Amino acid sequence: MKALIQSPICPLKSRPHLQSELADEALLGMTVEVLEESGTGWYRIRTPYRYEGWAPMEGLLFGEGQVHWWEALPKQVVLRGVCDVLSAPTVQSWCVETVTRGDLLAPIGRPDDNGWQRVALPDGREGYTKTGFLGPYHTAPSSDDEETFRAAVAQTAKTYLGAHYRWGGKTPLGIDCSGLVSMAYLLNGVAIYRDAHIVEGFPVHEIPRSQIKTGDLLFFPGHVALYLGDGRYIHSTARNGSDGVVINSLDPSRPDYREDLDKGMTAAGSIF
Repeated sequence: MKALIQSPICPLKSRPHLQSELADEALLGMTVEVLEESGTGWYRIRTPYRYEGWAPMEGLLFGEGQVHWWEALPKQVVLRGVCDVLSAPTVQSWCVETVTRGDLLAPIGRPDDNGWQRVALPDGREGYTKTGFLGPYHTAPSSDDEETFRAAVAQTAKTYLGAHYRWGGKTPLGIDCSGLVSMAYLLNGVAIYRDAHIVEGFPVHEIPRSQIKTGDLLFFPGHVALYLGDGRYIHSTARNGSDGVVINSLDPSRPDYREDLDKGMTAAGSIF
């Protein structure tokens, strides 16, 4: 059975209750596979990027017809960190839903002369948001050119700079290390493994550290970062003083050098 994510951010828990560990966050408009029902209002689901967790009933929209309707619509992805879907194409209108980066909306018609785009949500509600808040929804690599794709992944990761660290998070409202790198790839049309290690069957494979390029991944015990080139990398870290998405360096001469990560790197990975 399939369902739609109808919450802007739907928590995926490690166990079927609210106080359990946050494993991941599913985002508005995703079609997920329902694997199991707890009987207490929680459902174990599998995301399109093959990650599993327990979602609360209120975050899911059931109905074969609704799923088929939504899947047939063209989609755009929210690229603004946070924005509103409003009831009318004016800033004074009431808010239908507040959405965040990575959420999916279905555009209806073309934008008006003031940049307002009418959109549909998975539950059938409609509203308006600015077309500049939206971008193409990639289901395949955003570019066939390797260097262009690498640069796009790095730039996407940088849009999360300043987001605070949230274990299991994957939005600008809070994101962890693997959430950051997986979203940088997912928004560019490639699904990599969501956790901080290399898993067979996903695109990332190990490469020598000496061969890392922009967009490649750096692995540490329980941690992962995305390489930006020139010895620098971006990551989400809970380290005191950083507490979120920051850029650090592998160069000991730079003030943002992290010796613990430089000396503790266990592997490098690439999809190329």
